[in-house]
Amino acid sequence: MSKASTIELGELMASKSGSVDPANYPDEIFDLYSIPAFDSGHPEIVPGRAIGSAKQVVKVGDVLLSRIVPHIRRSWIVSNGSDRRTIASGEWIVFRSDRVSPSYLRHVLVGDLFHSEFMRTVTGVGGSLLRARPAYVAKIKIPLPSMAEQHRIADMLDRAEALRAKRRAGLAQLDTLTQSIFLDLFGDPAKSGKNWPQVRLGEVTELVTGYPFRSEEYIAAGEIVKLCRGANILPKRLDWSDLACWPSSRVPEVSGFSLSEGDVLLAMDRPWISEGLKVAQVAAADLPALLVQRVARLRSKNGLSNEFIFQLLNQPSFTRHCRPTETTVPHISPTDIRSFTFHLPPESLQRDFVRRIAQIDELRNVCRASLTRMDGLFATLQHGAFRGEL
Repeated sequence: MSKASTIELGELMASKSGSVDPANYPDEIFDLYSIPAFDSGHPEIVPGRAIGSAKQVVKVGDVLLSRIVPHIRRSWIVSNGSDRRTIASGEWIVFRSDRVSPSYLRHVLVGDLFHSEFMRTVTGVGGSLLRARPAYVAKIKIPLPSMAEQHRIADMLDRAEALRAKRRAGLAQLDTLTQSIFLDLFGDPAKSGKNWPQVRLGEVTELVTGYPFRSEEYIAAGEIVKLCRGANILPKRLDWSDLACWPSSRVPEVSGFSLSEGDVLLAMDRPWISEGLKVAQVAAADLPALLVQRVARLRSKNGLSNEFIFQLLNQPSFTRHCRPTETTVPHISPTDIRSFTFHLPPESLQRDFVRRIAQIDELRNVCRASLTRMDGLFATLQHGAFRGEL
């Protein structure tokens, strides 16, 4: 691909997208492409009265790029899913042009080559306050081969991405199997029917909330440990793409907030996303790490297993108990967590559960290793495609 076959992204941006205030149409149902909806893969279907501010009007085939929390690569294509009006939040940069294939452009926008340039356009102090500046994004040049070549590259990358999606789906099925084993052995621990003692979660776990680390003291290099914030906790896993770090030399000052393998973590602010409750368990690969304010760490005591705690927090009965407080920032309090009451199964049954989960974890590790290899191959394929080497 020659140097001449490039284009500045500003030439592909939608200059006159238009806007609408859904509150003026309270009974109309809209398809809303919001940032939170991205993880579900589907726009929100909501009445105008439930949408709090004016939104961009978008069209089928538009390509959206999130300018907030830019470490997380969010780009999707507006699809023709209904006859409803389609709108998007202002945090999306909208691209619209008949010079580019939407699928090709989406692959470019989530690729490594573009992402390194994209991160140079970012301003803000960290985390959810980081934002890319559209005026700077507009100056980034991307490869733009012929339309036929765009379709060829997009098709190749779509097929490779589909294989990765199947592997991720397989991992999700293993999570479902774990849940089924839990219910088979214990039923719903919050309900009666078992001749087991009734306890509060706070009686059988040690609960600690994190330390108020100051963002201006974060560092990016040297001897560092990871800081586990709410942004790093996703349903049933930790994600370090939005990484903040602390100097290793200062760990003794906050040693009480160190994480250990098996710890159960719960995001206390904005605790739910489309995938579910933001609760995860620490693995060896996540360490060393420190606990940050507004994240709860639970450790077992009195013979309770951490694996049981982790699955317990994923039960609908816990979700119903810990409905987040509806304030400016929905949150769960330590009191909510500690007060959850359930029937404590015997240690022998817990050990049986842990043994079965260990077998599933072995298979899960194999699948994750396979997915890691596939991700590496995909990155290589993507790199070559956008450099004209395929």
